[in-house]
Amino acid sequence: MSSAIAAVTLPDTEPALRVVPMPADANQHGDIFGGWVMSQVDIAGSIPASRRARGRVATVAVNSFVFREPVLIGDVVSFYAQITREGRTSITVSVEVYAQRDPTEVICVKVTEASLTYVAVDPDRRPRVLPAE
Repeated sequence: MSSAIAAVTLPDTEPALRVVPMPADANQHGDIFGGWVMSQVDIAGSIPASRRARGRVATVAVNSFVFREPVLIGDVVSFYAQITREGRTSITVSVEVYAQRDPTEVICVKVTEASLTYVAVDPDRRPRVLPAE
């Protein structure tokens, strides 16, 4: 591991999602596919969005997505999601992703940050107004 990787600590809040990627999620070099990470980020972001919407949400935009470090097979990957903005029908969520690796001498690195926007939808998948809090 290079000394350029900045070790960090996990946030003090509960993660929206925590998962361990497996060999089927990796390329031939052992790095987890970016698409796998993006999929998990979308799932993690949808959790607080659907709770706030009190129902179904649909992803309408990936506002930003930055890969900072690779995710490796066997990393314990934690996804922290927080609502940053609410509109009439939309909810923007910030997701930060951390990997804990090397169980003999645990190191934690921030691997990804993203911002996604979801819209609350009705049973016909049409936008609906967010309920009052």
